[in-house]
Amino acid sequence: MFVSSRLNLARWFTLSMGSILVVFASVLYTREARDRLHVFDQALYSTGQVVASGAEEIVYGDIRQIDLENAPLLGSDSLRLDTDILWARWYTPNKQLLQFMGDIPPHTLDQDLGFQTLMVSEAEQLDRLRQLTVPVYREGRLLGYLQLAASLDPVEHPLQELRLFLVLGVPITLIVIAGAGWILGGMAMQPIRLSYQRLQQFTADASHELRTPLAAIVSNAQVALMEPVSLEEQTACLKIISEVSESMGDLVERLLFLARYQGDVPSQVFQTLDICHLLASIGADYASQASGLGVQFEADLPSAPCHLQAEPDLLRQAVVNLLDNAFRYTSAGGTIRLSCRGQGSWLSIQVHDSGIGIAAEDLPHIFERFYRVNKVRSRHSGGYGLGLAIVRQIIDLHHGYVTVSSIPMKGTQFEIRLPLNQAMAS
Repeated sequence: MFVSSRLNLARWFTLSMGSILVVFASVLYTREARDRLHVFDQALYSTGQVVASGAEEIVYGDIRQIDLENAPLLGSDSLRLDTDILWARWYTPNKQLLQFMGDIPPHTLDQDLGFQTLMVSEAEQLDRLRQLTVPVYREGRLLGYLQLAASLDPVEHPLQELRLFLVLGVPITLIVIAGAGWILGGMAMQPIRLSYQRLQQFTADASHELRTPLAAIVSNAQVALMEPVSLEEQTACLKIISEVSESMGDLVERLLFLARYQGDVPSQVFQTLDICHLLASIGADYASQASGLGVQFEADLPSAPCHLQAEPDLLRQAVVNLLDNAFRYTSAGGTIRLSCRGQGSWLSIQVHDSGIGIAAEDLPHIFERFYRVNKVRSRHSGGYGLGLAIVRQIIDLHHGYVTVSSIPMKGTQFEIRLPLNQAMAS
């Protein structure tokens, strides 16, 4: 699916960029051809002006004649022009040929006035010419028609080079665009691929976690529906069903929490919070629990209040999850410490335990959903591998971050760092 989507992205990217490239190349070539032809026509017209300036009108009695002896290209007494003119022709006002230079022309002018592009055959190959036919006036009287022609080679050769460049350059550029589209498509699809893989993994893990308690509920329900051997056995089955149902409810609640708080939390839910008071309240709850488990619990908290912007229930949930995790893996005789201190513009909350620790290869994955360092132990102790994922999500929502360091069989330390508003600290 992702390969197909990536291919479609690359195809549409290549098509769009290729279309822009082809349009740009077409506009570039058209503009270059038009500009070069315009310059060529201007030069041809200027040559025609020079030739026409040498024409003189001679009057013998009542007869007017045109003298072209001093006209460049046409007259024998004129200066030679350094030009590529192939022919020059002069026609009378009646469009009859009077004088010419170059190929023998028709005796009667039958071409339209202005510029024309002609195709002529020379040495068994076609050559493109540009012909100009203009009327020549002197003091309001028509003296005749001047016709000039020159080869379009000065225009064609640069345009042939440009066409060759575009014919080779455009396909090569399209190949480069296609490659870039494939690479960019892969980069664009990478977050989607990762999200899809996480969704698949999340769905598979959630299905796996729900399958086990559902099987326990079904099996115990079937036993309870059978003819009971004793009332105690039936009660035990119902108790198991109740415990498993509560466990499933806890799992569903955690899954809903992860789904509910995707993205950013609206800023209006944050409030000014005394973090020291919150942590002291949490520590008091766990102090009695620690004595019952034979674990030493310490709370190292500042005496002065420290305020920050946070959502109290979410932040409490994050700290509680870390403490639950610490108590779960710390045996009797161990120590758990909750501490808090300010570090510049950041607030540090640490939960340290002397429990079994975490192996180095597990540390990069410890905050992933459903990830367990010891799957058998975690499931038996009631964990689903979601508590630390929830901690990270809560801290991310508060624009902070959480880290972990651990030494196997010596202990683990989790640290939450939250941005502290110095203007509100006291």
